[in-house]
Amino acid sequence: MPETIARPRLSAPLFAISALVALALAGTGLLWAHYGTTVFFETIRAGFSACFG
Repeated sequence: MPETIARPRLSAPLFAISALVALALAGTGLLWAHYGTTVFFETIRAGFSACFG
């Protein structure tokens, strides 16, 4: 039995993707807190209107 146990390493691409997702979620939360829900719902409504007429 080995004396030391190797820890699994987090790969660089996985770390970069995780950091980008976390940054996007934090940014969304900050914008939501700053502008409120109205802006987000209006954006979604405008998007549906643009796509579906």
